[in-house]
Amino acid sequence: MTAQAAPKPGADWDWQLSGNVAAPHGVSVFDTDPDSVTRGQIMALNAAGVYTICYVSVGTLEYYREDVKHFPPQTLGKRYEDWPDERFVDIRDQGHIPAIMAKRFATCAQKGFAAVEPDNVDVYQNDSGFDISAADTLRYLKMLAKAAHDLNMEIGQKNVPELTSDLVGVMDFMIAESCYQDGWCEQVLPYIKAGKPVFDAEYTDRPINFKKACNYAENTKISLVLKDRDLTSKRRVCQ
Repeated sequence: MTAQAAPKPGADWDWQLSGNVAAPHGVSVFDTDPDSVTRGQIMALNAAGVYTICYVSVGTLEYYREDVKHFPPQTLGKRYEDWPDERFVDIRDQGHIPAIMAKRFATCAQKGFAAVEPDNVDVYQNDSGFDISAADTLRYLKMLAKAAHDLNMEIGQKNVPELTSDLVGVMDFMIAESCYQDGWCEQVLPYIKAGKPVFDAEYTDRPINFKKACNYAENTKISLVLKDRDLTSKRRVCQ
């Protein structure tokens, strides 16, 4: 049993990873970087009934993190093309990476977060420098799910819609980026059918018919928010 369970599908959410981080008034779900908030802030959100999600990159090393020295050189691959201060991680590694991620999850738990967002799990789809398969990714994600659940935290699937059938029974919610713009929301609707929320972020730097997106979200009970690419406090929600 988790300390706080994910809300039902359709809950209002926000996702902030840069700028002055602050949960919007009345939001039900708030996803943010643990380095951007204090335990006091998270506990206050929890007390107000907000479901708090802790952002953790589980597929890349970000050079600004405090635990950067814990990653052995052999576990680091190529630089992430879109994010030059990140390098891909060999998620097949069993000697170091699981312990590093478990410690990161523990930090989230200590701050009071209810859940974890494991980002950058699509290493197998990128030119990472490693021969990583979808099967490797599934093993890794199931290990991460156990690590989160052992801490009485929930955990979500992040993107990789093609793995939904293997993960919907393991993960507690789904976080999607641009599933409406890219046409793959249907692939993650098994989460809705299972009574688990799907949190989708669409982006302002791409063309989108927001009214149609909102109609789709209402019909499917997907929680949709329109964000800038830097994931600041700016947001637009369906009325």
